Amino acid sequence: MKRKIVKIDEELCTGCGKCVAPCAEGAITIVNGKAKVIREELCDGAGYCIGVCPTGALTIEEREAAPFDEKAVAEHKASAKPVDASQIYCFSCGNSDQEAPLLPVRLKGEALWVCTRCLPRLIHG
Repeated sequence: MKRKIVKIDEELCTGCGKCVAPCAEGAITIVNGKAKVIREELCDGAGYCIGVCPTGALTIEEREAAPFDEKAVAEHKASAKPVDASQIYCFSCGNSDQEAPLLPVRLKGEALWVCTRCLPRLIHG
């Protein structure tokens, strides 16, 4: 089955881990210092991870891949250790996701997080 899925260029990946937290399905993890899609059926191809990659190592490609499996995602999330989101905060005000929802954004070529309170100011100046 052909579908859209995240592709990670290992040569560009620095292993910073910024792509791990935005993956709500838990499909991405750091293995031996590089980001990896651990199981294709966990990746929904939405690409929220792409916007936060500072090196452009992540892209979406359409290729033969195992179908996305919501049941496998639920099982994986139930058994996986929680992602440490302590390093994720709004670049503008410093809010964490506990204070306001955070969204990945690229600004002047840099991958950042912005909270929903600061997003209008970023958009409208």
